[in-house]
Amino acid sequence: MTLSIRNQLPGTVTAVRPGEVMATVEIRLDGGQDLVTAITLEAVEELGLVPGTAVRALVKATEVSLATSRADGLSIRNRLPGTITRLRTGEVMATAKVAVDGGELTAAVTKDAATELGLFVGSAVIALIKATEVSLATV
Repeated sequence: MTLSIRNQLPGTVTAVRPGEVMATVEIRLDGGQDLVTAITLEAVEELGLVPGTAVRALVKATEVSLATSRADGLSIRNRLPGTITRLRTGEVMATAKVAVDGGELTAAVTKDAATELGLFVGSAVIALIKATEVSLATV
């Protein structure tokens, strides 16, 4: 299957915490970072997720926010430090390729946000991803 989702990060499930309808699944990415996703219990069962399961964390570029410094006081669980390796700016939107340990992320942000943040190739950034915006695929 080929997907339009640019961000596909390989990792391994380290914990599954079920709730009434949803579960949080903790993943250790191949680059060593920890990632949390919130998915339905049905998905956990269908994918057979248990600690040790190899997965790919899938995140649409539009669901990746960028910060240029540590962001305290946020509910966003996933914060991956990286460096911008490519920046393309259009009339309204910009895309940034961010090198993170073990891979690369693409973030789609508004041109205004990229300008206000002063983004450039070589910028140190933190990629912010809500747990509810991370999908999983088994490999």
